[in-house]
Amino acid sequence: MPPDQPLVTLQREGARITARASGAAASRAPDSDPEHERGYGHLTSPLRQRGLVCTVEYGLSDYFVHASLPDGSDVIISPPQEPSSEHPPGYPESWLVTRHRSDEPAAYEVIYDSEPDGPHAQHRGDVTRLLAAVDTRLDQLGVPPRPEPKRFAHDVAADAVLHRTGFVPAVEFGGEHYHRLPSAMTDPEEQRLVVTRAFDMLRADGFDVSCDPDLLEHDMPPPWIPETSLGDRLGFLAKHIQASTHTRDMVANLSEVTAPGDGVLQRVVEILDTTAEWWEGFGEPADHRYAQRLRTIAESLDSYAIELRAIRGDLADRHAVHPRKNRVRENQVAASTPAPPRVRAALAPSPTAAQRCASPALPATAAGVRPVPPARPSSAPGR
Repeated sequence: MPPDQPLVTLQREGARITARASGAAASRAPDSDPEHERGYGHLTSPLRQRGLVCTVEYGLSDYFVHASLPDGSDVIISPPQEPSSEHPPGYPESWLVTRHRSDEPAAYEVIYDSEPDGPHAQHRGDVTRLLAAVDTRLDQLGVPPRPEPKRFAHDVAADAVLHRTGFVPAVEFGGEHYHRLPSAMTDPEEQRLVVTRAFDMLRADGFDVSCDPDLLEHDMPPPWIPETSLGDRLGFLAKHIQASTHTRDMVANLSEVTAPGDGVLQRVVEILDTTAEWWEGFGEPADHRYAQRLRTIAESLDSYAIELRAIRGDLADRHAVHPRKNRVRENQVAASTPAPPRVRAALAPSPTAAQRCASPALPATAAGVRPVPPARPSSAPGR
């Protein structure tokens, strides 16, 4: 495994099963927070990254998070206090987020309420929804945003594997990316199957993977993993286009994308239309909106496919060698082909020039002359 390849940790966090890459703040498990965070490090960390001073304090029956805002007001993020409830540290069944200021002008507002009778009750203990609501209000109050986290190629590669195995991407802890199992996937056996598949595919891709053995299906045979994904095979088209020196070669590769009927773009349009029809079968109002959105995207993509097809035709009419690509190709060929004997003789230095190069250097005592230090062998340190 490459030395900078991250460790991917598959673990249970409260009621969720998540996948996190090391190096991100999100990779730290809730129970590994410092003692004074009381299991709420996943709330205090993103708030501190926005420059807020946070503390974890004890209320009527449970701990809560207190954050001071630049305008003198305070935000309280609290689990249910009355009546108290049993829950994993930092993961209650619901949340209440309020903002208040006792000094003039006094203020009091409810930012988020997922308690049973609250406006966000459907989200219950979902921390992602909670942080999204808090971030939206902080943006409105002019609190500086947190720095954009840097994404590395190996993180994107892990994202691709987890995406294919059925995990859902999410953003938490100050913008760091992680993945989780679908919220409605509650069957333990089904969870083990998905986690095991992700574990095997990550290992096959060269990642170091940490996973609780209880989350794995040990009797499950290793999955068949293709050498290259469909996306990678399409990526070869881009490489072939980049290497093309004539429009006919470039057009041949682009045609795989733009071909009517069975081209890549037309197949994507077909997939979106089929997905819309399938999704609409659930029958709920939100499902109809999703289906309509998918059809709108498919229509836009179909119109772009027509335009790209026309552009491809214009390029085909050029039927010419690319001037820059051709020069690069000629230089590469020339560099790899031995020169004829006459040319080699013409390029060879004259005997007198060779003698001048071999003549002794001035003595080191000559004015203004420093002896040239001997060249270090290639194995010398610093070479």
